[in-house]
Amino acid sequence: MGCENAGESGSFMLVTRRNSSLSSSGRRLVLGSLILITFAISLAFALHGAWLILPFAGAEMLVLYLAFRYIAQRAGDFERISIDGDRVLIERWETGRVSRFEFNRYWAQVVLQREPRDTLAVRSHGQQVEFGRYLTDEQRREAARAIKQKLSSRYQ
Repeated sequence: MGCENAGESGSFMLVTRRNSSLSSSGRRLVLGSLILITFAISLAFALHGAWLILPFAGAEMLVLYLAFRYIAQRAGDFERISIDGDRVLIERWETGRVSRFEFNRYWAQVVLQREPRDTLAVRSHGQQVEFGRYLTDEQRREAARAIKQKLSSRYQ
């Protein structure tokens, strides 16, 4: 979670991202080493007569590759809320698709529901957009406080 406050202009931006513990080169290194080790072990078994291990090991590595590919496609996903002047803009980047939602700052409300898990949303005129899906419950509460504070400072 990153928060930027642009000082004089009064603009505010909060960006949330997925927690990616491995970089793309780290993912390739881990996947490559797992494929290499699995292939070496299954080849050793195949040379000792258990040849049926090879196709199952290959299928297992294919599933692992697809899982790593799925993770890599979503590693760049993020959400951003920005408050500038009289507008609140929420942007979502999900696997290459961008969604934008714009609200009038004077009518926007922050909603934090606690059951069954904390859910943060911005609401205005019957439209509600969830924000902070990549945050923990504690981070969502902190983000809600920061956004509420910025929205309430509109009259100052």
